[in-house]
Amino acid sequence: MHKTFCSPSKYTQGINATQSLGAEMMVMGLSGPVLIVASPSPQRILEATWRKTFAEAKIAFTIHTFAGECTHAEVKRITAAATATKCQTIVGAGGGKVLDAARSAAASMKVPFISCPTIATTDSPCCAISVIYNEAGVVEESQLHRTNPALVLVDTQVIAEAPARMLVAGMGDALSTLFEARACVASKSPNMRGGSCTLVALAIAELCYKTLLADGVEALRSASEKTVTPALERIIEANTLLSGLGFESAGLAAAHSVHNGLTVAPGTHDFLHGEKVAFGVIAHLMLEKASPAQIDEVLNFSYSIGLPMTLSDIGCANMTSDMLAKVAVRATIPGEWIHNEPFAVTPKMVEDAILAADAAGRAFKAKRASA
Repeated sequence: MHKTFCSPSKYTQGINATQSLGAEMMVMGLSGPVLIVASPSPQRILEATWRKTFAEAKIAFTIHTFAGECTHAEVKRITAAATATKCQTIVGAGGGKVLDAARSAAASMKVPFISCPTIATTDSPCCAISVIYNEAGVVEESQLHRTNPALVLVDTQVIAEAPARMLVAGMGDALSTLFEARACVASKSPNMRGGSCTLVALAIAELCYKTLLADGVEALRSASEKTVTPALERIIEANTLLSGLGFESAGLAAAHSVHNGLTVAPGTHDFLHGEKVAFGVIAHLMLEKASPAQIDEVLNFSYSIGLPMTLSDIGCANMTSDMLAKVAVRATIPGEWIHNEPFAVTPKMVEDAILAADAAGRAFKAKRASA
């Protein structure tokens, strides 16, 4: 198995970066017409900027309003719109599900994809993977595409205007990067592109974790005040670039599989991907029997920025044994990333890890409340 590292062709981040989208496309030789796939909120905020930047670049564009869920049906709708406009480039603007749907459509049409996240909520903007859900919000499949985005353009002013909860969820997703990378290295499991982890991918995963611990609290304060500070810039980069490169080029393991399992519990559907992954990180550490010091460090970080630490925090205060069993079975189906752990994992082990994570989170909160 060869070592493999993958990344977008170009990553651009900064205040009002959207203004340079047309110019960036011209420099990279990307042509129109362009189909922009966008949620209603990004469309409202950015349409005027798109009109200006594409007019300056003499690139025609149309907008497809995202339906709200990354399903096979929505991908077909996007593909039909792209075909009708004879588009040569697809741009996704919004959160992870928007980007995944637009990326899937671009892959099916074999046209370049530009990723423009408007929230720093997941590590998906830089990758070549689309997670497809069914209409009930349950993970159905993960599609692996041939290429990463041609361009990832991150407008930090737009992200600063988003609800702070989105940034926190992104930190929850990024929190998993190092621990899952270490698991894949220990088990010599392939990364998301079928190769083994490079030194640079592991170093990126480690930098991602260190950045979260160093800047997470201050970045949350900045996001709450809707101001772009150096700490917020660094956390946006950690959530988007470091975590994205880290997970794709190092691999995923238990934390994300626990997330996938939790999607079968209806109570979790109102919670964001990164919020469920954050709880999955604690379960991951319990599954691996991590040191008390490591668990305490993660709990302390999660507590400091308000990430979920208990089943109650993700809508499962009354998790039944039957539902827990369903979650554990879904988390351990053949092909799930949890099998990248350096030991065999059974559904019963996942049940125990989830309960241990919940107990640890409740104990930590109680300790802080009484301090």
